[in-house]
Amino acid sequence: MIRVSNLSKTYLVWRTPFSRLFVPLLTRILRPLFPNYCDALLHRACQSIRALEQVDFCVKEGDSLGIIGLNGSGKSTLLQIIAGTLQPTTGTVEVKGRIAALLELGSGFDPEFTGRENIYINASILGLNRREIDERYDAIVAFADIGDFIDRPVKTYSSGMMVRLAFAVQVHVEPDVLIVDEALSVGDARFQAKALTKIEEILKCGTTLLFVGHDLSAVRAFCNQAMLLDKGRVIKSGIPDDVIADYLYIVQKDRIAELGSGLDLKRKGKGFTLQDFDIVEARFAGMEQHATLAFGMQVTLDVDIQMTTTLQAPFLIVDVIDNRGMQLTGKRIAVPSFQGVRRVTVSLQCGFQKGIYRLRLRLVNAPSLEQTLLMSRYDDLLSIEMIDDVRDQFTGLFPIPMDVAWSEQAVDVKSK
Repeated sequence: MIRVSNLSKTYLVWRTPFSRLFVPLLTRILRPLFPNYCDALLHRACQSIRALEQVDFCVKEGDSLGIIGLNGSGKSTLLQIIAGTLQPTTGTVEVKGRIAALLELGSGFDPEFTGRENIYINASILGLNRREIDERYDAIVAFADIGDFIDRPVKTYSSGMMVRLAFAVQVHVEPDVLIVDEALSVGDARFQAKALTKIEEILKCGTTLLFVGHDLSAVRAFCNQAMLLDKGRVIKSGIPDDVIADYLYIVQKDRIAELGSGLDLKRKGKGFTLQDFDIVEARFAGMEQHATLAFGMQVTLDVDIQMTTTLQAPFLIVDVIDNRGMQLTGKRIAVPSFQGVRRVTVSLQCGFQKGIYRLRLRLVNAPSLEQTLLMSRYDDLLSIEMIDDVRDQFTGLFPIPMDVAWSEQAVDVKSK
């Protein structure tokens, strides 16, 4: 559905308005005679900023690609080029089918028109005729859930109302390719949950998704591929868990460097580690690295931790994650101050539904929850396979305590 080949985008930042107006004209006239002079003139008059550089990838029909990266890595520029709102400097983009793109808050909306008028204008731009818009109108309005504001000018909308209406239009035009660029982070929690459910629905219908956001859980949940951009280049692509691990490594490495602590973060397997505070070994006592368990069985986890530096508040975090990378539960364990290698033993009763789960181990320095610094992370050391189907006992992935009591007498509903 999408093929991007050798894509690059360069922005020219002119030093003065005068140079922006006259230098391009002069270079066009003089370049055939004085090419070297024109290059030097351009170099003095403007600064080149490379937003994207030699980006190559393809997305097949029905696939979903999550694009992640630090701010300024070129994610939004890439999506704008794919959507056709921005032209590349070099390279080509081929897209098949109808594209619906939610790139910026209220993009494509006229603030003077009402929400109703903007629905018809925006859907028309996306390729629907009047009859098709009429058929979808009630569903769009119900999804946006902005009440009487639908007949008021868009300039009177809050940011949340605008993004709800824009998203509602995009997902109801039945696009072949849906592009979402962090717009969902503007809405409230209720709208975000509804929007993610709608994305899951349209993915089941075969729509191709390009998703950009800092919500790594959403990338894991909805994307079967992921791509990491850094300074305009693709530095990693593959399954989401592997790409996210590289992204977190870059984030933590930059954060540690900013602190100026002299600590050095290293990539290790599918995780990363700090040599002065690391997990030497992690294993199940009396079991293999992949433990096969019946419902309710208990496993014992032995973790050997090496610490050769002094930290303010070291913790070991043991997380249980499912096969889509979603965290189910976890435990923060305070690490005492020591030098050398110490072992901590954790007993875990596995009351999960049938399926495969992994244990994620993290070492952090956390004087407070807001100041938590991730120092070592391992996602692929240990896994658990639950073999019992216990859906008749509880719903969801694991049970929680619930007290249930029936009244001894019948309830008179009419009296209420």
